[in-house]
Amino acid sequence: MAAPDLDDSLKNLINTYNELNSHSVEELFSEPSPLEFMRYVARNTPFVIRGGASHWKATQNWNSTYLKSALDGQFVNVAVTPFGNADAPTFSPEHQATVISKPHEEIQLFSDFFTYVTQQETDPAFPSDSEVRYAQTQNDNLRDEYLTLYSDAQKDIPFARIALEKEPDAINLWIGNSRSTTAMHKDNFENIFVQIVGRKHFVLLPPLFHACVNERPVLPATYIRQGDGFALRLDPDSQPVPLATWDPDDPETNPTSTSPLAKPLYVTLNPGDMLYLPAMWYHKVKQSCISGGEGFVLAINYW
Repeated sequence: MAAPDLDDSLKNLINTYNELNSHSVEELFSEPSPLEFMRYVARNTPFVIRGGASHWKATQNWNSTYLKSALDGQFVNVAVTPFGNADAPTFSPEHQATVISKPHEEIQLFSDFFTYVTQQETDPAFPSDSEVRYAQTQNDNLRDEYLTLYSDAQKDIPFARIALEKEPDAINLWIGNSRSTTAMHKDNFENIFVQIVGRKHFVLLPPLFHACVNERPVLPATYIRQGDGFALRLDPDSQPVPLATWDPDDPETNPTSTSPLAKPLYVTLNPGDMLYLPAMWYHKVKQSCISGGEGFVLAINYW
């Protein structure tokens, strides 16, 4: 098939998908049964449960005082970047190429990390060009370095555990402020996202829109501290990894011929909300703090 014919076929497929599918994320106000959940899995369709975790001890109790007390004296892994751009496509002037910018990682006392995050968000005198710190290890950290908090959350999501006939492979805790953004990417797992503190703002694209996101192989590079700033260093002996380089929020940069046809879904999670994100869906995540709050955003996800 000639390239123009393939391009026309892709455009027709995407247009047909847009015509047949909703342009908003379905909202539920109670948990689905396992059978109802499997219907969403079979259709590869996301949904949000408003207030689905509002009764959790974590949602009700996790404020600054509680977290600092529970994690007093504990050290945690912290991702550090200059712009809140961990794992994002980033142009490296030194290499004259776009790379995936992996964060510099440090072990910090939780109280020091947490104080930095909240002061950066709430203190007007905090330097605007200061580095961004984010707790984002995706290694089952709620059952590891944050184990003292684990009992405040559910050990699984019952409707998903019953339907999928498996326990979660990982339960991850995420703590940061509005300076951190998760770039457009996809995961191989069925994902239940639970908002505990603050808000997260999702931009979603179905797997069919692969042709729109300009996914291409880029080399991984890691931030290192250099003087008063950071530099990107290519990971030794690394191979290129596929990365979405088109962002619906910046549609004129790195588009493909089909990018203008993409119709993203947008959904905001408030404290206590839960989002089912099917495997292989592209998603970008921004976050914001509650006005008048303590200056941090916290969420848990179940893979």
